[in-house]
Amino acid sequence: MTLRTPAELADALPYLLGYRPEDSIVLVALHDRERRGRFGGRARLGIPAHAEDWPSVSEQLTQGLIKGSERRGARPEGMVAYLCQEPGAGESGHDVMERLRPLAQLLRTASGRLDVPVIEALCISDGRFWSYTCPGQGCCPPEGSSIGLPGTSVLAAAATYAGLQVRGSLRELTARLTPWETTAAPGQEVALDTASMAMVPRILDDAGRAGVAEEALALARRIRDRLAAAPAVPGMRPADLRDDGLLEDEEAATLILALQDRTTRDRAAEWMEGDEAGPALRLWRALARRCVGPYREHAAAPLTLAGWVAWSTGDELEAREALAMALGSDPDYLFARLLHQACNEGLDPESIRRCLRAERTGRGPAQNVQSPDPGVPHSPADPEPDLETESHELDAPTPPPASRRRRRTRMSVSASVRPPRRGPGAAGGQGSRPVQPSRVGDRPGRAGAKADGQLHASGGDGGGRGAEEDG
Repeated sequence: MTLRTPAELADALPYLLGYRPEDSIVLVALHDRERRGRFGGRARLGIPAHAEDWPSVSEQLTQGLIKGSERRGARPEGMVAYLCQEPGAGESGHDVMERLRPLAQLLRTASGRLDVPVIEALCISDGRFWSYTCPGQGCCPPEGSSIGLPGTSVLAAAATYAGLQVRGSLRELTARLTPWETTAAPGQEVALDTASMAMVPRILDDAGRAGVAEEALALARRIRDRLAAAPAVPGMRPADLRDDGLLEDEEAATLILALQDRTTRDRAAEWMEGDEAGPALRLWRALARRCVGPYREHAAAPLTLAGWVAWSTGDELEAREALAMALGSDPDYLFARLLHQACNEGLDPESIRRCLRAERTGRGPAQNVQSPDPGVPHSPADPEPDLETESHELDAPTPPPASRRRRRTRMSVSASVRPPRRGPGAAGGQGSRPVQPSRVGDRPGRAGAKADGQLHASGGDGGGRGAEEDG
């Protein structure tokens, strides 16, 4: 299908990404074959809240998209830029467009310096769009042009016929991977405190670590099978609430702490295909939602597993989002960095799957079946490969600038096992704090539970996560 007007380009954006972006800069590469442009790679990043960050973000995003396209063998001849942001309090869509005009100009300048012109730059806000490339005054109405109802255009019909789907908004996609901020969170935090005191000394002890791994993996298999047996529920949010109700606080705490050990995490990563993949992905999402309060950094492990399983099963959209969120939780989490770069580079995950299949086969069936009694002692497992070092063929992406990287102290064996960081005045064992308004939704069956909101869009503060690039 051919797109000729700014209106058609604005309508196409959700279909290019697979979701409706919010609070985002989106760049789309264009390639010219016999004077017929075609879309190429896409890159998205949250709009920085502070204008002083806009020049560096513009340079990095344009360079990243162009260099990524070059690595795939095709330098773009042009680019389309989108700025997507809803009005704030007291703002109109036109106000947003004018406020973001300097950012649009920075993107055009940065791209032009690399000899890749921005042929169209659009602001999308409040259901309307404006073009920053109009040749003069009066070209576009001051109130903007209406995009129209989602799914009602000719493009939407053609995309649906071609099998392209829009999976909701970016906020809806990130909400299912975001830690609870509900009335259920304090109970989960208490369970994490209790599990931490019992498990961290065992994980840090060479003699006890293998036993923790076997017990945790047996528990994870049981919960995975429990999720697989649950009746299907339509819709992302109802399905996530159903899964939350099937997972107890103590079970989630045990698995979150156990996954901080690389060996345990790498063995859990083997549930990446076939009938195991779907329930495993649901389990990793549910665990990421349980990394509440001071345990938010612990979400890097389940988020990375969620991203890996999504990528392994062909869902690159969720894979990139989950891996970017893992790096937001811990910018130094090497496994997430390697997978994030590999996914963005368009590499085939089969090489990693082969490695994991070989390790699983090498252990033999005795260590691949569920233990009938998790309290029975297990013999120490054979040494496991470290996926973070065995993936040496993948170059790790450049780490974030030191000024934006959080400092932390680690305790480590082969894993990054660390106690939660608490703010001043928090209690030692069961530190409670005021509960924030609900954003993701409480699990079913909680007294007084509310589910009345969602979390913020990804990367909106400009310092949270790396850019997502899609080839």
